[in-house]
Amino acid sequence: MDLAYIPSPSTGVIHLGPIPLRGYAFCIIIGVFVAVWLGNRRWVARGGKPGTVADIAVWAVPFGLVGGRLYHVITDYQLYFGEGENWVDAFKIWEGGLGIWGAIALGAVGAWIGCRRRGIPLPAWADALAPGIALAQAIGRWGNWFNQELYGRPTDLPWGLEISEGVNRVAGTYHPTFLYESLWCVGVALLVIWADRRFTLGHGRAFALYVAAYCVGRSWIEYMRVDEAHHVLGLRLNVWTAIGVFLLAVTYLVLSSKFRPGREAVVEPDRSGGSEPDAAKASGVSSGTSTKAGPAQATGEHKAGVTTTAGGTSTAEKQTRAESEDVHEGGADTPSGSTGTQNT
Repeated sequence: MDLAYIPSPSTGVIHLGPIPLRGYAFCIIIGVFVAVWLGNRRWVARGGKPGTVADIAVWAVPFGLVGGRLYHVITDYQLYFGEGENWVDAFKIWEGGLGIWGAIALGAVGAWIGCRRRGIPLPAWADALAPGIALAQAIGRWGNWFNQELYGRPTDLPWGLEISEGVNRVAGTYHPTFLYESLWCVGVALLVIWADRRFTLGHGRAFALYVAAYCVGRSWIEYMRVDEAHHVLGLRLNVWTAIGVFLLAVTYLVLSSKFRPGREAVVEPDRSGGSEPDAAKASGVSSGTSTKAGPAQATGEHKAGVTTTAGGTSTAEKQTRAESEDVHEGGADTPSGSTGTQNT
């Protein structure tokens, strides 16, 4: 008999009348709210506007959920399309099964659409959201605890996870890989926040750091799991995915630091409608346009038959000077009462 262990819940759903409250979905929802809340604080600190992170998340979250489910169904197709399985179960997302790789990939597409609509750079938005995503994963992993899934090898350690008898599982005490990954993601979030403050990360490097750090932890945690999975050259498919994504993230970090050092000066352009011409109008000066004279000045000038331009010399005055010069150059004086000199 184990002296200590982590118990699993007897059920993953609580019914409030006809409404089922599923622990897995509840964890995902809380994680999304935490990510948006923290991302908004970081975005405003970078000079962005409140609410922008939430507006873009409206695009990113649905895309991410679809991508996460697609990755899971594709990589574990035998659970839904194998002999004796019901393909309709592929749509039962509340029963668990979201691949973080697909969620981030397709979620980025949704975020790109949202950023394009707001006219802001996707890398800057991703940097602001990076630690929040890690915390969302930390919270979301507890959904696996509610479903009694994705645990590791058998263990007699005091923090072993007790699993009850059920479909595709054997009662026993196993490594709580959901807890390992949850704690690792909290550490990743703290690492990104620290590094962002210490090195002033920009142009997507905070997000790349989150991806690289997560992949390191996911590799050894994935190696401990005993749930059914495809293997390539003796390693689980998700281990190879973590290695490949890690290399891509590190490559981006190096190249971005070399070609785009520093941080974005402006993350969200001002779209309030204000502009330099508006300011010029307010001060009574407009570049390239004439200034209207006041009443007193206009009266004095019209008495002389002159309208003053922005340059200080009227068109009528210029024309009068030119005619006078033509007369003098011709060497003739215009007699009183004549109509002027005709050039032939």
